[in-house]
Amino acid sequence: MFTGIIEELGTIERIERTPDAARLTIRGPLVVDGAGHGDSISVNGVCLTVVEQTPDTFTADVMAQTLSMSTLDGVAAGTPVNLERAALVGGRLGGHIVQGHIDGTGSVLAVVPGEAWRVVRFSLDAALAPLVVDKGSIAIDGVSLTVSNISPADLADQWFEVSLIPETLAATTLGALTVGDRVNLETDIIARHVERMLALAARTVAPPAPSTEPSAPSAVLRSTP
Repeated sequence: MFTGIIEELGTIERIERTPDAARLTIRGPLVVDGAGHGDSISVNGVCLTVVEQTPDTFTADVMAQTLSMSTLDGVAAGTPVNLERAALVGGRLGGHIVQGHIDGTGSVLAVVPGEAWRVVRFSLDAALAPLVVDKGSIAIDGVSLTVSNISPADLADQWFEVSLIPETLAATTLGALTVGDRVNLETDIIARHVERMLALAARTVAPPAPSTEPSAPSAVLRSTP
């Protein structure tokens, strides 16, 4: 479990690919400090498990499903990544509950600079659109952010926007985003639970099929003579 508050900008140091997986070695001295074999570290929002480590790097295996659903399929040596260690029980929850379980990816549609912030618009898959609300939480490449604007519900191509403050621009990879870049998206876990509950509650039970057997004759009451 993570909070979406990035601790360190790391770098992909090495990647070894196989037909159905990849092994990433990532440089991140801060997040490696105190980490052990089997610990979880969020890499651009994807929860990965430490299998090897040095004082400055850690190595994790990424399976085919994770590669197909996230931007990790396109990383190379030298790619910067957002890193966060798993949250400590009893610590402050600075962002929101982030699982590191990516729902899919989106693309940057527009970047609008402001005096002290930057507004970035992202594409949104129609299946994820019901889970994203104005002023709600979303994790983009592992960064906990607040949705500042969303597309109308009847728009065919859905989108959402976030407003990035200078600290976020400087401390994460989001400051380098340009139009066309892909990012990992994780919607709010509470919204996903609500969607599931509503879907189950809306199920209708099919009416019983009509009986093919002849109905029994109705009883006839007769008066006694």
